[in-house]
Amino acid sequence: MYVMTIDQRGSSADVDRVPGLLAELAGLSTAGRFERSVGDEVQGVVERPDEVVEIALHALRSGRWYVGIGVGAVDLPLPASAREGSGPAFVAARVAVENAKSGSAHVPVSVVSGGLRRGEAAPSPARSAGARACANAEAVLRLIGRLVQDRTAAQWKVVDVLRSVQQGHSGTHGTQKIAAQELGITEQSVSRALLRSGWQEEWAARPAAEMLLSFAHGVITGNGDAGEQPAGRARDMGVARQPDSRPRDSTEGDRWTPSGSP
Repeated sequence: MYVMTIDQRGSSADVDRVPGLLAELAGLSTAGRFERSVGDEVQGVVERPDEVVEIALHALRSGRWYVGIGVGAVDLPLPASAREGSGPAFVAARVAVENAKSGSAHVPVSVVSGGLRRGEAAPSPARSAGARACANAEAVLRLIGRLVQDRTAAQWKVVDVLRSVQQGHSGTHGTQKIAAQELGITEQSVSRALLRSGWQEEWAARPAAEMLLSFAHGVITGNGDAGEQPAGRARDMGVARQPDSRPRDSTEGDRWTPSGSP
């Protein structure tokens, strides 16, 4: 399991943004149950690594949230309220969100291992396999998060419209043209905005972040299949639609995929 603790940045000088975030998160996870845990903080348990990545990047987009991800076991059965949950992953999520608040965390997301044994009360030692696996996942999430955080409002407008268009079409051909028509700009302008936004790089790297989270989960829990991304989920989220999202004069090299991936 993945426990996510997301805390509002600068909440003492800002309005309460938790209700809005909870409404947004309801549409980003198939089984994750998020709720306010304390103050301006939300917490939830997520089963799928692709949804962890989606939620983390969504929270990082606005620059208003610290994101902590705890990886490992949780005590089952899960209670109706996330606030009543317990287990190593919950402890790790608390450590992770505090790590995200550190001054060195320019991209405020952290991934912490919940320990190698069920019921372990503290995160894994820094040199353990689980901790190293989580550090790798965190590094990739921060790289992608930098792209997301640096995207301008104008670039986000193009990205959001294109993603909406892609989700409404079974194929990829002509989606940039449709997006351009909806935005009232040229197709070349759409291509330039996507290039400068790092859209292609983001979606090329998302599967790597998901794979690393899944691997970390398997190492920590001793279950190599735990947290594995369901087949076809990457395509649902837009990964397979990348060729049409590239500027017309660009090329795409070979991309390594995990064994068994399409």
